[in-house]
Amino acid sequence: MPLAPAAVPASAMVMAAGLGTRMRPVTNTIPKPLVQVGGRALIDHMLDRLEEAGVGTAVVNVHYLADQIEAHLKGRERPRIVISDERERLLDQGGGIRKALPVLGREPFLFCNTDALWLEGPRSNIAAMAQAWDPERMDILLLVASSATSVGVDWPGDFTMDADGRLTRRGERRVAPFVYAGVGIMKPELFDGIEDEVFKFAPFFFRAAEAGRLFGVRLDGHWLHVGTPEAIAEAEERLAARDR
Repeated sequence: MPLAPAAVPASAMVMAAGLGTRMRPVTNTIPKPLVQVGGRALIDHMLDRLEEAGVGTAVVNVHYLADQIEAHLKGRERPRIVISDERERLLDQGGGIRKALPVLGREPFLFCNTDALWLEGPRSNIAAMAQAWDPERMDILLLVASSATSVGVDWPGDFTMDADGRLTRRGERRVAPFVYAGVGIMKPELFDGIEDEVFKFAPFFFRAAEAGRLFGVRLDGHWLHVGTPEAIAEAEERLAARDR
């Protein structure tokens, strides 16, 4: 008997406060989340995925050229947008999530980057993640994509994955078959006891992996990492090929 659809997390953290240094000179005048690919801003591609999956609230943190992002999102109704203001101090991704926890709540939540988009397969990848989420075994669940076939991957991968979906961090001077595709689900209690305001997010992944509690769902479709100006053109080509 097929599994019943699992509930998608009600809230998501959309990390839009970065400086976009790898995307310069494009980001000299606009923030990276507003870079357009396929006629839509990167942040809209991500928010569209969240809306389609049924996510109710998206917390969007802002810092660099924050006014532009706020103005862009002003008319959006779904998901409901809550701005987390980091204008005065950039908190890094970990600190940004910690600041947003009062809105994200005490249930597992989605987190996502704005420079990752994908050509969807026959089923919503976010829905597939919700179906795979198992809090008894997992602290964090990541959407992962093939290193070899994804657009814009200029590093030797991030993780290996066993038959059960458990992820292991790529070893030094090794090549890994999977990359983190910029979306995940995690437990808010992982932030309990942290008093720092500014801290990185990646160590959460590494600690969960060491404990055997980091898992992955392989992306069904094609991942497009738009992290550099060169990747914009390649992503545009893939989107155009899909529509032909």
